[in-house]
Amino acid sequence: MKEVELYTDGACSGNPGPGGYGAILFYGDHQKEISGGEKMTTNNRMEIQAVIAGLSTLKEPCKVNIYSDSAYVVNCFKNGWIHNWLKNGWRNSKKAPVENQDLWKELWELMQMHEVTYIKVKGHSDNKWNNRCDELARAGIKGA
Repeated sequence: MKEVELYTDGACSGNPGPGGYGAILFYGDHQKEISGGEKMTTNNRMEIQAVIAGLSTLKEPCKVNIYSDSAYVVNCFKNGWIHNWLKNGWRNSKKAPVENQDLWKELWELMQMHEVTYIKVKGHSDNKWNNRCDELARAGIKGA
């Protein structure tokens, strides 16, 4: 299996408001940047969308290390929220429907093709690639 590094970030101007996402994939000497945006969204949706955009570009099953500054995204998998949601019919611990369910379902489906590890990084600090993803996400807002 090929090993890929994926950095992601989402951003929103107002929450909700115009939003953007950025992702950078690394494989060997190759690097690919992705960005996009939506006119009316939330920061959490853009954080998830960034991961979806990155994984969607992969053409075969890969080992993927995903670096995100979003506790919302990382904790979903590190803390097993996703497994509880699946078991409980996409209801959270309060028995309410899971927010952003459409994106979580899409992300979960994409993850089934890959061996994925989530790694939390500190946002807006000294992580060069997280900072670059933030720039891409902010550019995505402007293009929305």
